[in-house]
Amino acid sequence: MKSMTGYGRATGVILGDTLTVQVSAVNRKTLDLTMKLPPDWESLESAVGECVRRYAARGKVHVQIELTGAAGAPEEIWDEDAAANVLDRLSGFAARQGVAFTPTAELLWEIARAQRKSDDFPSAESAQATVLATVEIALRAFAAMRAKEGESLLIDFLGRLEILRRNVESVALRAPLVPIAYRDQLLQRLRTAELELNLEDERVLKEIALFADRCDVTEELTRLRSHLEQFAALLKSDGEIGRKSEFILQEIGREVNTIGSKANDLTISRAVIELKNELERIREQIANVE
Repeated sequence: MKSMTGYGRATGVILGDTLTVQVSAVNRKTLDLTMKLPPDWESLESAVGECVRRYAARGKVHVQIELTGAAGAPEEIWDEDAAANVLDRLSGFAARQGVAFTPTAELLWEIARAQRKSDDFPSAESAQATVLATVEIALRAFAAMRAKEGESLLIDFLGRLEILRRNVESVALRAPLVPIAYRDQLLQRLRTAELELNLEDERVLKEIALFADRCDVTEELTRLRSHLEQFAALLKSDGEIGRKSEFILQEIGREVNTIGSKANDLTISRAVIELKNELERIREQIANVE
């Protein structure tokens, strides 16, 4: 089992500069991959994406790749003349359109970065091998963290699964006694109303039989036990289990709701409430599982 939340970081060296790769993820029903790379390396997005998909099938995953100077400070070298030319052209265009033009610090920064001297930055082709190797190392650390968190989630799920089983067996023990309790209550009400009827009276037997049929949860318990076993097996399986677990939990919830509506008994109602509470806690946690 793997958690969908995780973080991994790795560094490398390209022409004396420090390459830093960071991979982070939070839960998401599908794989939502975003990246931030230096503009000159945008052609590497596809290759980086292939690497990520080998490690993650679900989650909002963000990959950030940076190249900084040997001292750790960002190495930004741009063509000042080219940047000034772009700014002049923008100013002239705004004037011709009759629009006030007041450059902000953010605009100046974007123009300056866009006009970097390409000869000063490693090309995507020359950097690809090192970038992908560093991405791979970061992804391994990312996967290790997800696996460790997954182990903690598995322990929690198995504990809650045991609570579900105990409550199911509590229902199973109580269910056969419900018609008997109803029979005794029915006869008591008849006596209170001074309508003495023999227990073998056909009308009494028919009423008890109809009630027993309405409150019978044998089939629901059988399916519920089966779903719990499927859920337990799925938790211990390899690969993606989040979506499959959501479906099984939905089926478990359906059977629990049916038992709650059919069984006219306080003890069973209490067990159903506990079942629903634990199911809700499991659903909240399963949202973090790949």
